[in-house]
Amino acid sequence: MMRRSLSGLPLVAVALVAVALGLAFFYAPTEAVQGDVQRLFYIHAPTAWVMYLAFIIVAAASVMVLARRDDWERWDRIAVAAAEVGLLFISLVLAVGPIWGHRVWGTWWVWDARLTSTLILWVVYAGYLIFRATSAPGERRARLSAVIGLVGALDIPVVHFAVYWWRTQHPVPTVLRTGGPELPGNMLLTLLVSLAAFTVLFGALLVMRLRIEEARQRVDQLAESVNAA
Repeated sequence: MMRRSLSGLPLVAVALVAVALGLAFFYAPTEAVQGDVQRLFYIHAPTAWVMYLAFIIVAAASVMVLARRDDWERWDRIAVAAAEVGLLFISLVLAVGPIWGHRVWGTWWVWDARLTSTLILWVVYAGYLIFRATSAPGERRARLSAVIGLVGALDIPVVHFAVYWWRTQHPVPTVLRTGGPELPGNMLLTLLVSLAAFTVLFGALLVMRLRIEEARQRVDQLAESVNAA
């Protein structure tokens, strides 16, 4: 029953993302200093939020892989699914950010603390997936992958707080600040819709990836039973 209720999630996600992009490019006003390139903010910030969410799920599932001997396979599926979807979103973060940076800073890339720590996060989780792809399936792979996932999670607070801990070119948050949001109402509404849209998109992709992983494990189990026979 739950599977049937989630079957329409991808369509909902696509519709919400379309609405969010429409608001970003046709409803939100043009920023006075940055101009139209500021509209990338409504993609960049939500994908960064989803990146955090995905890798936090990887870390939580990795803890369960290490802690639970009876159902580690279920948590391993969640971890790898979240890692793959998370890598997609962090790649979007690293692709969209330099486009904005080139227009505002005059350069595609600087070795800024937040940019560098985000790149390190990408490398860790890319390595996580490469390790899994080149290792034999089983509990040992799951546990070693869980360790890598937890090591990567240590970089999440570094990425987030880099703009406070060090001098960086990357701007500080304009919404999650002690004095309240710094954005005008129409910009804030656009951002909140985008955050909701990309979060639902993440959920839809995660569910789809989990189903693929479940099907793959069933095929592997069937192959093992055939070989044993």
